[in-house]
Amino acid sequence: MTLECDVCIVGAGPAGLSLAAWLSAQGIETICIERNDSLALDLRASTFHPSTLDMLDELGVVESMKREGVVVPNYQIRDRQGLEILADFQFELISDRTKHPYRLQFEQHKLTPLLAAYLENLPNNRLLFSTSYTLHEAKSTGVVTTAEGPDGPVIISSKFLVGADGVGSAVRTNAEIEYEGFTYPERFFSMSTPFRFEENLSDLSYVTYIADPREWCLMLRTPELWRLMFPVPPDEDEKQTLSDEATQGRLQGFYRLGEDYEVRHRTLYRVQQRVAETYRRGRVILVGDAAHANNPLGGMGLNSGVHDAYNLKNKLLAVLEGSADETLLDTYSNQRRMVSIEHVNKQSAENKKRLEASSPEARKAYREELENITSDIEKTRAHLLRTSLIESLDQASRI
Repeated sequence: MTLECDVCIVGAGPAGLSLAAWLSAQGIETICIERNDSLALDLRASTFHPSTLDMLDELGVVESMKREGVVVPNYQIRDRQGLEILADFQFELISDRTKHPYRLQFEQHKLTPLLAAYLENLPNNRLLFSTSYTLHEAKSTGVVTTAEGPDGPVIISSKFLVGADGVGSAVRTNAEIEYEGFTYPERFFSMSTPFRFEENLSDLSYVTYIADPREWCLMLRTPELWRLMFPVPPDEDEKQTLSDEATQGRLQGFYRLGEDYEVRHRTLYRVQQRVAETYRRGRVILVGDAAHANNPLGGMGLNSGVHDAYNLKNKLLAVLEGSADETLLDTYSNQRRMVSIEHVNKQSAENKKRLEASSPEARKAYREELENITSDIEKTRAHLLRTSLIESLDQASRI
């Protein structure tokens, strides 16, 4: 099968599908290929920041997300000892900068069907499942992409190729773009339970970070379940970590019940902090996890991927329409790479470092830092603009 389009996108995750939706809505012909036979259903990211909701609102999906999701007007930082609230950040303080002054807990695997449904109503796009990217040949006027489909080879001729194919991006590898950074030695263990923590812990926010020198914790309330995440020492056996005994041990160690927790899901995975050396090589462009990876403390991975797509869509549109030359795409690379380095990776790494601070001096300094921020409205507001990635958009626009 031989196909032609303006933009070929590899990967049908949030970044790839949102880019396809924004471009297709402007009359750009897109083809999105996905190696799996359907949209991913595994548990991944679930937190949407105000700035991301503002962007997705253009696709008319936010109201559906709100109906099925959990609106979170504030987030907290607590100490594990007694679960004392160290800081409580209210998003209403930045309501002048966003139409959505809250975080929304709505799983990633529920967003992608909404984006796919949006695309179904547009005539100038195709979403091909069971189609695995294999290689591409970049030329000065376009890119020829070869993939393996369910009925044999698929050849796609496009003006641009976008790699939205995740951390292990084959597009990035074949474009010979380095993925600079490191992998954390410890692993992250995520588990979900229907237990109603909010009915047992006073004034608990649906997004709460728990500081502890031995075992920090992240608590997220999804529509049906609470999701808790803990660090796992690098030398702990994987089977032991995933066992019922160890899972119950971690949950009971956090909040003791008179019976076992019901556990619906458990996932153990490694986490990276990486940024591609460039987000563009000729007519090949990277977005989302193909361009950057970070730890989940702060909920920035999914959000920054959608931000990549939003930034790229206007620049691609201008180049395709002839109102700008291709050097505008270098601006995309420079802007979004800066955001990944100076905001996403920096903030997520600092979040982890502060939550796991072990020395009395470091723990005291963190408390004092939070007290300094929360005692001043302008400092609190600046903190919210930074953690909601609004500040990063302001800074990128100046590049």
